[in-house]
Amino acid sequence: MNIPASQPATASPHSTPAPLSKAMVRRIVFSSSVGNALEWFDFLVYGYFATIIAKQFFPMQDEWLSTLLAIATFGISFLMRPLGAVVLGVYGDRKGRKAALTLAIALMMVGTFTMAVMPPYASIGMASPVMILLARLVQGFAVGGEFGSATAFMVEHSASRRGYYASWQFASQGLAAITAAAFGSLLTAWMPPEQLNSWGWRLPFVFGLLVGPVGYYIRSHLDETPEFLALRRVREAARETASKRHEMPEEKSASFSNQWVNLLLAVGIVAQSTVGVYVLQLYMPMYAVKQLHMPAAASFGVVVLNGGLQFLLSPVMGALSDRIGRIRIMLTTSILMGVLIYPMFALLQSHPTIGWLLLLQGTAGIFKAAYSGPMPALMSEIFPTQVRSTGLSIGYSIGVTIFGGFAPTIVETFIHLTGDKLAPSYYVLIAAVLSGLSLVVVAWRMRRVRHLAGIQLA
Repeated sequence: MNIPASQPATASPHSTPAPLSKAMVRRIVFSSSVGNALEWFDFLVYGYFATIIAKQFFPMQDEWLSTLLAIATFGISFLMRPLGAVVLGVYGDRKGRKAALTLAIALMMVGTFTMAVMPPYASIGMASPVMILLARLVQGFAVGGEFGSATAFMVEHSASRRGYYASWQFASQGLAAITAAAFGSLLTAWMPPEQLNSWGWRLPFVFGLLVGPVGYYIRSHLDETPEFLALRRVREAARETASKRHEMPEEKSASFSNQWVNLLLAVGIVAQSTVGVYVLQLYMPMYAVKQLHMPAAASFGVVVLNGGLQFLLSPVMGALSDRIGRIRIMLTTSILMGVLIYPMFALLQSHPTIGWLLLLQGTAGIFKAAYSGPMPALMSEIFPTQVRSTGLSIGYSIGVTIFGGFAPTIVETFIHLTGDKLAPSYYVLIAAVLSGLSLVVVAWRMRRVRHLAGIQLA
């Protein structure tokens, strides 16, 4: 562990930047979170319309197999996330957060554009699913570097308000969930099935395609973060000194080779957050319709509650973590999630009504905000500035790939093979236990660093 949570990592001593104006804060928050919002909007819409997409691009005689192929294509894109995390993370640590953010959102728009305009299987045959798969892979690559670069960009503008700034990463997810679920609910309720299956499902992707260029423009006109600029000055001074001595500049502190324990802890921390999205937001409308036989429009509408709570409460929890500590809030949430998730699903199975689904989604939304709001700031404090973008990107991408990308596929397959409709609760419970243990280890390591620092000062 490099530092305690209360002491942000910096490249070197540098002058404290002037307080940010409200306009600048809004610009930083929007530019950093718009890519994350676009990513989750696209992915959630894909999941919500997976059964229609399956018929359009993966037609099979077995409807379950067709749906599974569509969901698996969604999951395969996550295999590109770690590669994108490495490439774009290193790019962000070397060229700057702004450069990585601009490139990431440009690549993300490729996937959204493809979904909006790709002809179905009936028109161009196998080229259709192949192009969809390639587009998802490109988007997965881009998203791999999005979280690390955007989080680093936010936290490096203010050491005292890291929790609040970084929490907008997940507040934007909540907004994306609201928008995606609203599209799903309205289109399902108002459009005739023939039109929805033919072209109506593309409308959300067209909407996402309109948002992307705005985010790209704003990101391309941003200023670099104070911490990265300070690090750049240190690097330039080191290169200049080494050049005069005819030596190679040393950047031992920038090596990622000594960050493997922190990386594993970051992956563990991500587990509960990502499962909260992919099981309790993305998969729940399909689960409610297929397993509990609820109306599709109503099940989409309930997700709006989950996303709305996440959008409203994530910044509150992030700001609170700046005052009372991040691990205290997150660990409490992990314990509560582990204790309550099975009973909530058991009650929902026994009473498959909108009311019980509303209770589950509302509780999940509060837990998601309480856990994920402080999470990006905590993860950023695990890694030093020199490798922060890389560490955040890789840790988050591996965590999402392992625990999130194939979560709907795993849960759906388990239910299909065993008939146990409580499968989602098992998956969420495992993630909560793993994240809780990771947080305990992080807390212990932070106390140890503080203790050693106290001994050195004495």
